[in-house]
Amino acid sequence: MADRVQFELVTPERLLLSEMVEMVVVPGTEGNFGVLPGHAPLISSIRPGTIDIYEGQTVARRIFVVSGIAEVTPERCTVLADEALPPDELDRGAIEAELQTVQGNLPSLREQVARATGSERDSLLVELRRMERQQNILQAELQALAETTR
Repeated sequence: MADRVQFELVTPERLLLSEMVEMVVVPGTEGNFGVLPGHAPLISSIRPGTIDIYEGQTVARRIFVVSGIAEVTPERCTVLADEALPPDELDRGAIEAELQTVQGNLPSLREQVARATGSERDSLLVELRRMERQQNILQAELQALAETTR
């Protein structure tokens, strides 16, 4: 079928989805990109966000991904995701609470990094990057929830 593209979503645990779709939009680290049949070959890393699967020129399904990579060929789009789940499985209350905690801890951690030296500073920088990544994921989860309620 020349008017469809094969879409596969794979996590470390299993193949979540494998079907022919009209179009898929993937949250790449350089921005969202749409994949239609005949797309130029591409490999992209993925940022936290939703993959939108289109049928009948409307979003038929959304899947939240945390990170991973996407490989696109003219016939196929394969996403290898670290984590993937439907947005309706996200818990707004838990996400907001965790985000508040993370945002509350970031300023003091940044101050500790500024004062530290040597290996202590290196360890604190690792923790800071981890916490900033967690903040980005939580914000993307809230965005995914907002998109599903529109």
